[in-house]
Amino acid sequence: MDANITEAGDKYDQLRETYVIFITRNDVLGSGLPIYHIDRTIEETGEKFKDDAHIIYVNSSIQNETKLGKLMQDFWCKRGEEMNYDVLAERVSFFKEKKEGVNQMCEILDEVKRESKLETLVDLVKDGAIPLDIAAKKANMSEEEFKKYL
Repeated sequence: MDANITEAGDKYDQLRETYVIFITRNDVLGSGLPIYHIDRTIEETGEKFKDDAHIIYVNSSIQNETKLGKLMQDFWCKRGEEMNYDVLAERVSFFKEKKEGVNQMCEILDEVKRESKLETLVDLVKDGAIPLDIAAKKANMSEEEFKKYL
């Protein structure tokens, strides 16, 4: 992941602190906890590696009265009016109930579908399953434009 946020020649100590957060439906790590913080450890010494790269797993099935539990309740809600946190409720209501928000979500989903279709077509061409000219046509672009994605 560091390769996505650094440039060639950057110094190690210039790496920014990163967090990767997985919000899971259930307790994938199996210890019955609502949240797990994972940092790298040097196995031979037991010392923390201190690279400022953190992984967090959140078990969204624990929906208790803590702040995190209430947030996980909100993540399972279908309507903003059911939520505990106003800022999240307002955004959910906007994207699900207001015409402008629904339109924005539809545009985003359409873009995701276009990107997914293009990725599939590129993979099929790379695998030799379909010729480039057909893939370009299916992607609604010229062969030259399509070649940029190969």
